[in-house]
Amino acid sequence: MILSVVLYGFLFATLLAALFHLWRDGGLGKLIIYLLASWTGFWLGQLAANKLNLHMMDLGELHLGPALLGSIIFLFLGHWFSQIGKPA
Repeated sequence: MILSVVLYGFLFATLLAALFHLWRDGGLGKLIIYLLASWTGFWLGQLAANKLNLHMMDLGELHLGPALLGSIIFLFLGHWFSQIGKPA
């Protein structure tokens, strides 16, 4: 991967995590969880798209479709796991 793919990938994943954080109204700890979840999901989606040869919403070598989908899935999973143990 070239440097621009990595930079754009982290930019998109960070923006998505920040928007999710604003939507779900969390504190600093939640922001860190959302950033890590978004980055992980984004790069796993990118790797899966490379391995499966998926081409959806490509931006050069960056497969935005599967990467953003992976990021969104991991954001919801991260939010769900952060709620475990809290009283209703």
